[in-house]
Amino acid sequence: RGFDLIVDIFGADHIATIPDVMAGVKALGLDSNKIKVLIYQFVTLTENGEQVKMSKRTGKSYTLDDLIDELGADVVRFFFIMRGVNTHLEFDLSLAREQSDRNPVFYLQYAHARISSIFANAAEKDISTVGNVDFGLLNHKVEWELIRSLQHFPKAVSRAAKQLEPQIIVEYLREVASCFHTFYHECPIVRSEEHLRSARFTLLEITKTVLSNGLKILGVTAPDKM
Repeated sequence: RGFDLIVDIFGADHIATIPDVMAGVKALGLDSNKIKVLIYQFVTLTENGEQVKMSKRTGKSYTLDDLIDELGADVVRFFFIMRGVNTHLEFDLSLAREQSDRNPVFYLQYAHARISSIFANAAEKDISTVGNVDFGLLNHKVEWELIRSLQHFPKAVSRAAKQLEPQIIVEYLREVASCFHTFYHECPIVRSEEHLRSARFTLLEITKTVLSNGLKILGVTAPDKM
């Protein structure tokens, strides 16, 4: 269909079939050089520190549909892409069910929702979130750390695309969320002087945009409320 690049994903137990696929593509008169094969390692389901046993013989299984029905698509997708292709994944069902900062996808979504809540509260109190922005007023250490992390977003996306490793964006967003939470606790926003408040609200808006765009690339929703 005219693609410049086709990413074909195989499980580690199907590595021997890759030459057959390539031979089939060539037999159809197509360019096999346009195909990039990724080999993913095995996934182990764990719960409360114990491996969830599955068996083809007994018919005991845990399908992808089962996971999505129980945990939701956001959690399942995020857990599967937060490890590199060459890393064995232990899918922790107990952690995936948690609605706390320990759950990595909840941690990122909560950062986005918290920023939305800050803007919503400001609107309710008729507090202006816009104005003449002087970023020179942002001289607190944690503000600089957040700004530095936000500047790396284009590079993180580029690296992830070139290396076909979406977990690079996952790790980057974790850093942004961590910097934001520190900023939130250490730098008052609504109670700040007017010009400083405008600068901090602008920084929040940029942070929200980066979190939203990063989660969108990963195929995970960025909720305004949680």
